[in-house]
Amino acid sequence: MITVSPLYPLKFHPILKPKVWGGKKLAKLFKKNAVGNIGESWEISGVNENVSEILNGPLKEKSLNWLLENYKEKLVGEKVYKDFGNQFPLLFKFIDAREDLSVQVHPDDILAKKRHNSFGKTEMWYILDVEKNGKLILGFNERMDQKKYLKALSENKITKVLNSETVQNGYVFIIKPGTVHAIGAGILLAEIQQTSDVTYRIYDWDRPDTNGQMRELHTDLALEAIDFTPAKTKLEYSEEINKPTHIGTTDFFSVNKLVLSESFVRDLNEIPSFTVYMCLEGAAIIETDDFSEEIKKGETILIPAQLPEIKFTTNSASFLEVYIP
Repeated sequence: MITVSPLYPLKFHPILKPKVWGGKKLAKLFKKNAVGNIGESWEISGVNENVSEILNGPLKEKSLNWLLENYKEKLVGEKVYKDFGNQFPLLFKFIDAREDLSVQVHPDDILAKKRHNSFGKTEMWYILDVEKNGKLILGFNERMDQKKYLKALSENKITKVLNSETVQNGYVFIIKPGTVHAIGAGILLAEIQQTSDVTYRIYDWDRPDTNGQMRELHTDLALEAIDFTPAKTKLEYSEEINKPTHIGTTDFFSVNKLVLSESFVRDLNEIPSFTVYMCLEGAAIIETDDFSEEIKKGETILIPAQLPEIKFTTNSASFLEVYIP
């Protein structure tokens, strides 16, 4: 193995994704270098052909894949490396929906592995900004089965049976594989998900894409993936100041919210994996024994598993803290 530099808090170049439904908020609110209608900023990604590259420090411009190959469990933790090897297991995004996204569904691990040799797609959404009457589509508004679903689809009445939920800043939702869903117009959110880009589009509002063509629908593929069982998606939590507040846990990751009004030392020894911080508001300096890095609203930073603690120097900042338990 070649000699490599000590690990430190890592920032990555955002991978910006133009979308027909995207807007300007990633540039306006988060100061992303975004031109045009940008729908997604992939903050940390190990997805093939969309692998993140380091933005800061001695390892600048090295890829996330290179990091895994050279640092292994020092980067992600022993259990994570044993389970996933050189595949980074999570994908972090900010999403700006100027218009409604397509109504879609994601497969679980078993179906995604069989069809695409991919992970499934469990997601968590944290709502950051909502324009008036901003809504999400989450499941159905009546008891549904395959026969009723296909009838609504064939009669072009699918929107009449979809469940719509009004949302506010700070709301959190888990989107399990099989849940029919869509992000509504006027919503900005943070998304944490498994490393997967497998999406089955059910309905796209009869809207052409950026190239003027109608996007493909995946009616047959989606049918086997849909879970028609009603499921609770919204998570309830009680926010605390200057200590981590647990928001929720999936089978693949756990998320806390960290709201700081003063400097704070975070002991990471209890966390067996890497830790990722997505900055929701404010700014802070993150320090280790021999490195410091500023993180501001709309930025994301990865703390390698081998670092035992970090210090936040701030008087006002809030973060999502994500790790694999």
